[in-house]
Amino acid sequence: MPPKRPTTSTPSTPSKASATSQSTSTPSSTQNTQSSKSSLTSSSQSSSNNPQVILQQLWSSYQRRTPQRVKLIDVFMGFLIVVGALQFVYCVLVGNYPFNAFLSGFSATVGQFVLTASLRIQTNPENKDEFKTVSHERAFADFVLGSLILHFFCVNFIN
Repeated sequence: MPPKRPTTSTPSTPSKASATSQSTSTPSSTQNTQSSKSSLTSSSQSSSNNPQVILQQLWSSYQRRTPQRVKLIDVFMGFLIVVGALQFVYCVLVGNYPFNAFLSGFSATVGQFVLTASLRIQTNPENKDEFKTVSHERAFADFVLGSLILHFFCVNFIN
């Protein structure tokens, strides 16, 4: 439905030529203003909604703000994810004849990931206020002891 035209309060009506020139000039200037505003808005929205830009900002922030120790723990957690995925794919493609061996290996991977995530949380400098009483050495000792117990149970589960 076309927009309604405003009514004028003057008793005389303008000539047809001037009315058409006014009606065509007003919408075009309005369209130019609206299109420039929408292009500015869409360009700022497209840059903030672009996944590539978001990932680049996330990666650069991670590189700047994350300590080297936490990055090393993150690499080990990534390795554990890859190992767990490979074990699962192998089980699906080849078979799971010694099923207890698959369960033992996969649970060792998942358990080690959980212990490593706990170590990362406790040693991250951003979480210093939450773990005031736990030193980095104590967190690492807990990690090593938990890993030994986990792997002891996994080896015994294989038979």
